[in-house]
Amino acid sequence: MLDVMVTNAEWMAHDVLADVLQPPAPVDYLQWAQDNIVFSKRESPQFPGPYNRERFSYFDEILGALSPDDPCRIVTLAKSAQLGGTVLANIFTGGSMDMDPADFLYVHPTDENARRWSKMKLAPMLKGTSALRKIFPMKARDGLDSVFYKERRDGRGAIQISGANSPASLSQVTMARQVQDDLAKWDMNAAGDPETQADSRSRGVDFAKIFKISTPMVVPGCRITKNYEAGSQEELEVPCPHDECGHYQVLTWENMLASLDEEAPERAHFTCEICGASIEEFNRPKMLRRARWVARNPNMKRYHRSFHLWSAYSLLQRFEQIARDWLAAKGDPPKEQTFWNDVVGKAYRVLGEAPPWEDLRDRASESDYAHGTIPAGYPLLTCGVDCQGDRVEWQVVAWGQNKRRAVVEYGVFAGHISEEGCQSKLSGLLKQGFRNAYGRKVGIDLLAIDGNAYTEDVWDWARKHPASRVIMVRGVHPESAPLLAQVKKERNRRGKLVRYSRRFFNFASSVLKMGLYRNLKKSDPEERGFIALPKGLEDEFFRQLTAETRKAQKAKSGFTRYLWVKDPSQANEGLDTHLQAEAAAIRLGVRNLPDSEWDRLMAERECPPEDVQGDFEDLLMAARPQAEPAKPENEAAPSAAERDRELARAKWRNRTR
Repeated sequence: MLDVMVTNAEWMAHDVLADVLQPPAPVDYLQWAQDNIVFSKRESPQFPGPYNRERFSYFDEILGALSPDDPCRIVTLAKSAQLGGTVLANIFTGGSMDMDPADFLYVHPTDENARRWSKMKLAPMLKGTSALRKIFPMKARDGLDSVFYKERRDGRGAIQISGANSPASLSQVTMARQVQDDLAKWDMNAAGDPETQADSRSRGVDFAKIFKISTPMVVPGCRITKNYEAGSQEELEVPCPHDECGHYQVLTWENMLASLDEEAPERAHFTCEICGASIEEFNRPKMLRRARWVARNPNMKRYHRSFHLWSAYSLLQRFEQIARDWLAAKGDPPKEQTFWNDVVGKAYRVLGEAPPWEDLRDRASESDYAHGTIPAGYPLLTCGVDCQGDRVEWQVVAWGQNKRRAVVEYGVFAGHISEEGCQSKLSGLLKQGFRNAYGRKVGIDLLAIDGNAYTEDVWDWARKHPASRVIMVRGVHPESAPLLAQVKKERNRRGKLVRYSRRFFNFASSVLKMGLYRNLKKSDPEERGFIALPKGLEDEFFRQLTAETRKAQKAKSGFTRYLWVKDPSQANEGLDTHLQAEAAAIRLGVRNLPDSEWDRLMAERECPPEDVQGDFEDLLMAARPQAEPAKPENEAAPSAAERDRELARAKWRNRTR
């Protein structure tokens, strides 16, 4: 007789239900990072090897906020550059696909940024991380592995990589998790606001997580700053390292700046706000081990947690380097913006308006030089040209050390740029030169002409002159754009590469306007970035120079953009030509010219001419003595260089009498 074993059906049902209803393993991004992330020498030259929690202890709380155990739906990180934000995003992405797979959206500012990240960051992570290598196919032929789409072998989840400039990639998909990377650099796309479009992709998921991460840009209008302020506003507090104190405080840039000795940046430190003792760099590891995140807006923690983190907390950044970065940027608005964004991790506050034009006119009326002449100390000369339908307007600007500049002349030539007479006048301007304080004629070193309108006509004139003397430029709006960048592969309507692309440059018009308006407020001629204004220019020039204001404009989608706008009744060519002249100066390298090169230029140009032959009017102008302001009794004696310049002026005056 055959024995038969019979299974209890009720017990079997309970076993099956137990398997189905068993809660999933906890999603622990911190543990996953420690088990899986290994930095190569290329990725982390200072600290290669496995993810070390001790070095990134301030990330623990952020990784916890990203887990399903935290009820918040949105996590925002406003941070300094090179602080490990990409590492966090990669842990969130890779850990999600391994531990809790679902559809994942990773959005960059542009398709090109997305392509670069996919090839240089994501692909190496999928290949080099054993946990991910097992679940993602490599070079699959069925579309599961492409630059913009990576799907798990079992189909349980996929990563879609998109650019915020592409509305098609942000539509018709539902995503349980997202990373919105470099959010401050996102601009409006053809369908409206890309951030709203991306957020809506997760609206139908009950437990979605959206990670917004970026270095801030400028306010008002900075997306990551707006998100940080809308969230819990969590800052990292560390204890005073002195045992008798131990007071918890946030390390702020203002605290370091207050005690910064510009002659000794290597001594940069913080000061305890309670006991007044110095907080040195060697104290940082000990303080970070006891650091804590404190929310300034705790009511939002359940829905939106936002964090701010800057370079002073990173073991990758030295206090001395922070101080040196500031000293290199101080007084130069574009560099100050970069410092605030990349080092302090905060948005740069924009001066939305120029000083009143009447104030500039009044300051110019007291100037010690007249329009059409170059004051002492500004040996380089550039020119900006703007083309209108019935005229060409131009402005000549001289440049000196410490980012200082001086407006030399502003003029208008009647006619269209395509007309031979107008082109001849422009060519004459390029040749004529302007007298400096020593009577020497200095020619225009580089002319930048607007190539955005009447491009072929502008090229027809520009090609008659060498690229070392004439370039074509056009302003671009994004505040994340480089100050000057060559236009790549410019093509005509037939798709043919145009000849002028080799000397065609985009310049960041918004950034230069911000810097110009900050510098116009400076009144000390020796201050870095000071702008000298000549007497004799008409009021209209000053109205045009200050014609634009940065204002909020609401789009049809309801999203607000900040753009530079002008009064429709006020021309702004004085501003445009000045920015074009500055673009030419950037091309010449004046922003980074070493002192030795400035000394050489001063020696060559700031001296009497060898040949005093010239027209009678020029000689009279050169010989005319300039009124000198009264010197205060306690004024310091002139330097040797100043005495040499005054001696040269005196010799020149004697030769021309």
